[in-house]
This record gives sequence, C-alpha cells and structure tokens, in this order.
Amino acid sequence: MYLCLYSGGDEIDNIDIDKKVLSLVKKKDPSVTYIPSCSYASEHYFKDFVDHYKKIGITRFIHFAVDVPQPEFMIEEAFKSDIIHLSGGNTYYFLKYLRKGQYLKKLKAFVKRGGILTGLSAGSIIMTPTIDTAGFPDFDKDDNEENVTNFKAMGLVNFEFFPHYKNSKRYDDELLKHSKKISSPLYACTDGSGIIVEKKALTFYGKCFMFYQGKKVKLDTTSRLGL
Repeated sequence: MYLCLYSGGDEIDNIDIDKKVLSLVKKKDPSVTYIPSCSYASEHYFKDFVDHYKKIGITRFIHFAVDVPQPEFMIEEAFKSDIIHLSGGNTYYFLKYLRKGQYLKKLKAFVKRGGILTGLSAGSIIMTPTIDTAGFPDFDKDDNEENVTNFKAMGLVNFEFFPHYKNSKRYDDELLKHSKKISSPLYACTDGSGIIVEKKALTFYGKCFMFYQGKKVKLDTTSRLGL
C-alpha cells in the first residue's frame, strides 16, 4: 500500500514529499488523475497542479470530477493512472459525492493493486477511518452544508489525520480532547508537512505531532512508525 497524506501549503513547501512520491512510481512517464473535491472552479486548481508537477517530470494528467456524471470510458481511464490525487476542499461535500458515485470502492481497489493514492487536506482525511477531524475545532472546521450524517471514510489507515495544524494551545486543547475519545493515534501536521505510508511503515515529513490518549508527542522527520 502506497499513500501520501499532505496537510497543505504551497507546492514548493511540499517538494520533498513530492519527490518521495515520484520515487515510489516504477515508471519513467507516470500518469496522474486529479480528483477535485468540487467541480466548480476546479480547472484553475488543476492548472496549478499540472504546472507544478510538470516541473518535476510528470507529463500525463487527467481531470476527473466526481460531482458530475462521467462516461464509463473516462472512469476506466482515470483509475488506470499510476497516481490518483484527492484534492483539498470541503470534506463533507467531497465524501458525499465520492460515495454517491461509488468511487470509494474503486479507490480502495486502486490502492490494493499497487496504485499510489495521494491526498491534500480533505483528500487526506478521507483516507482515514472517519472524517471526524473535519468537524472541529469550531474556529477552523468544514461546514456540513450537505447534512452528511455517515462520517465513515475509506479506512485505509488505522489513524486519524488533522491538516493545517497550528502549534498553539487552542488547537492543542481540541486535539487532546478528541484523542481521549478514540483508541487510535491522531496525527496533526502543519502546512508543508505530511505522512508517507509505504507498505506498513509511516514516514513523517516536516512538522508533525501525535496526539494519543490525552498526550502530545512531536515527531521529527526521521520518525518511522508501523501501521
């Protein structure tokens, strides 16, 4: 299993993680499917995505929106890619339409057969067991305008993920409280940081922290944990 969970930030902030992702691909000319969280204005973000990844050697891209109908041939092509990227955005909206189009099953099958799945913010949260972390803290959460009640996500990993983390008391109070309610670790990453899942090992890049049963631990870039 090969996954990459990006927190956020500009492309240059994530360049080291990008290079690691590319090293996992066993092809000289890999293809990438970009799945936006919402089709509205997604072409702008797709252009930025393409411009960045062209600089590091990728030339083949597919834009695949899940909240609009897609022909069968397009679905087949999208899931043949070497890398699939789930963008950032509103986690509730994204999960609703991934579920509605039955794409969660396709993504799991893609990962199972060795495809590399990457996500940014909301896209990363959707890889975890639930999207609970999209709902707090009150001062920095996604609005659930879609009235999603089933928060179950893909469950590819046995931890929760909190993107856009800021190392401050008001964030820590909320994350520590949540960590007491769950049995799994909660990893929080600042923008420009992230986690690579390579088979059954986790590697942390940038400023990452673990919140577990009411305790906070800083993880450095050399930290490697088992999945």
